[in-house]
Amino acid sequence: QVQLVESGGGLVQAGDSLRLSCAASGRTLSTYAVGWFRQASGKEREFVAAINRSGGRTYSSDSVKGRGRFTISRDNAKNMVYLQMNSLKPEDTAVYYCAAVRAFGVGAPSGTEEYDYWGQGTQVTVSS
Repeated sequence: QVQLVESGGGLVQAGDSLRLSCAASGRTLSTYAVGWFRQASGKEREFVAAINRSGGRTYSSDSVKGRGRFTISRDNAKNMVYLQMNSLKPEDTAVYYCAAVRAFGVGAPSGTEEYDYWGQGTQVTVSS
């Protein structure tokens, strides 16, 4: 079992930056791929970014790509995964979740159904 706890959310203005953290316990995170997802009010949960177990491969959704807007990273020694969010927009407002799945390959999935462990989420609100 892996327990995940997100932190770092808050209320910011458009154009600001935030760094979300995902702390893992219960298992060493180095054998898990980790993803960030978000869910806006009234909408389905959607993929934001993912990172493979070594940190050598990252994946991002089209909505957060471009000009390094969102960057996922990990520190396996600390059992942590991060999501650096720059140039935030009001449409980025959502609850952000990190998720983990035991990984045996070199990639990281992007589907919510492919992840086994989820955190409780952290709210990010971007005002215009």
